[in-house]
Amino acid sequence: MDNKINFEEFKKIDIRIGRILTAEDIPESEKLVKLTVLLGEEKRQIVAGIKKSYPPETLQGKEIVVVANLAPRTMLGYESNGMLLATRDGEAIVLLKPERDVPEGSSVN
Repeated sequence: MDNKINFEEFKKIDIRIGRILTAEDIPESEKLVKLTVLLGEEKRQIVAGIKKSYPPETLQGKEIVVVANLAPRTMLGYESNGMLLATRDGEAIVLLKPERDVPEGSSVN
């Protein structure tokens, strides 16, 4: 891999556990869902392209892994303040989550 980062660069990434409080459909998109995520004492809006694998009504209460220190990004007029981590299994998106419940806002290290 040519895009290796050193440990000092890796330490800059703030990865935390979040809990999805609300999930709303973004009707003008086939992929995007608007999430309200609890990261400890802080609530964040995150926009994620997971609708085909996770309809909004299935997401409330799920724990997820979030990169919390990305610069905000606007998608279809909705500001996203973080990125959830996921992988693919064929066409399906699979959310990464802790093995057991942990407090919202917990750092991943």
